[in-house]
Amino acid sequence: MFPQPPPPDLPSDPVVPVPLPPSHRTALLSAGALAALLASLSMLGPFSIDAYLPAFPNIQADLNASAIEVQQTLTAYMLAFSGMVLWHGALSDAFGRRNIVLCALVVFAVGTFGCAASHSVHYLWIFRILQGMSAGAGTVVGRAIIRDLYSDAAAARLLSMVTMIFSIAPAIAPVLGGWIVKLFDWRTIFLFLLVYSVLLFAVCYRYLPETLPPDKRQPFNPGYLAKNYGDIFRSPLFHMKAGIVACNFAGLFLFITAAPVMLPVHLLLGPDEFAWLFVPTVSGIFLGALTANRFAGRMTFARQIGIGFCFQIAAAAANVAYHLFYPPALPWSVLPMFFYTFGMSIIAPGATLLTLDLFPHIRGTVASCQSFAQTLLGALVAGVIAPFLSHSVLWLALGQLGFGLAALALWFMSRQYRRILSNQAGR
Repeated sequence: MFPQPPPPDLPSDPVVPVPLPPSHRTALLSAGALAALLASLSMLGPFSIDAYLPAFPNIQADLNASAIEVQQTLTAYMLAFSGMVLWHGALSDAFGRRNIVLCALVVFAVGTFGCAASHSVHYLWIFRILQGMSAGAGTVVGRAIIRDLYSDAAAARLLSMVTMIFSIAPAIAPVLGGWIVKLFDWRTIFLFLLVYSVLLFAVCYRYLPETLPPDKRQPFNPGYLAKNYGDIFRSPLFHMKAGIVACNFAGLFLFITAAPVMLPVHLLLGPDEFAWLFVPTVSGIFLGALTANRFAGRMTFARQIGIGFCFQIAAAAANVAYHLFYPPALPWSVLPMFFYTFGMSIIAPGATLLTLDLFPHIRGTVASCQSFAQTLLGALVAGVIAPFLSHSVLWLALGQLGFGLAALALWFMSRQYRRILSNQAGR
């Protein structure tokens, strides 16, 4: 059965926040404060990944592990992240947004303490799995919270604001991790994450509102969940629209996970010089999100996404062209990342909201499925594709271009499929 056609990209009705029941309204934060809090929750992911990348050689030496065993700590995290992220939204649809966030923060803190105390790489795998199971709750539930409270252009503005604040994390995480390793040791990185998660729990306990009242919650039983997941995963439009964000992210994540090889081997940089890759990358994310924030309400999502793809594909193609004729060098090998992530951040808010609105009554579950697709592809990139391509910056650039073109193809396919559904509905 075909899903119902999604609503138009940009309705003409005035955009207003969705009101909460009186019992929930008193705890509601301002849009800026809510964006900062949700962005802080989303930062757990990049902090958990990027901060310890410069410490790979130290972990390998301290735990008497092989390079591939240390790399598998990242793969274990990503697999756990992608598996559990499929459930965060459904749990929040049934038990409330706030409760799931608070429980996830407790689990993350336990896993992080375990990572800091690990004395073998196998224990590190186990506690990285605990981190992965809990780190995605903020991102998934945060999207549902935004869509609970705001619609259309207002939701797009808040999503882009979250992205702007969130972009700080990938910029500072590897730099901070590099300095911590240089001044202390790799365990201190996880102790820092432990302090961050405890502080975040205290702030969320005090300020995070519950945006899904009990009368709007969904039953949590196997039959109902199976039906919801079945409806979502049988929807061709879901796969197309979720695939856009997933493939764009994979093009970025390819370079992020290859950084421990690309930067020291191909660009001869030290562990405290990872900023060469991450600063242009995150600058593009920030400015792209700022641009998306300005675009919201002034043009259709379709036009905004088209503009984003122009920047993204041009940047990936330029990266390939440079490395076809020249060896890796600074700043040319990292400069295209600015324009790639700039375009990616313009695309993301519209593509995300169009995906969530395919099934408005179970947005938390849709957000979970969307994040699952993104992180599962990210795990494949981290565990298979990046190690295979990281021997050459040219091959990495070709991989990024391939992911960008795949996202563009999915966008065109979704547009065409949407027209087919609209024609069928009009008959």
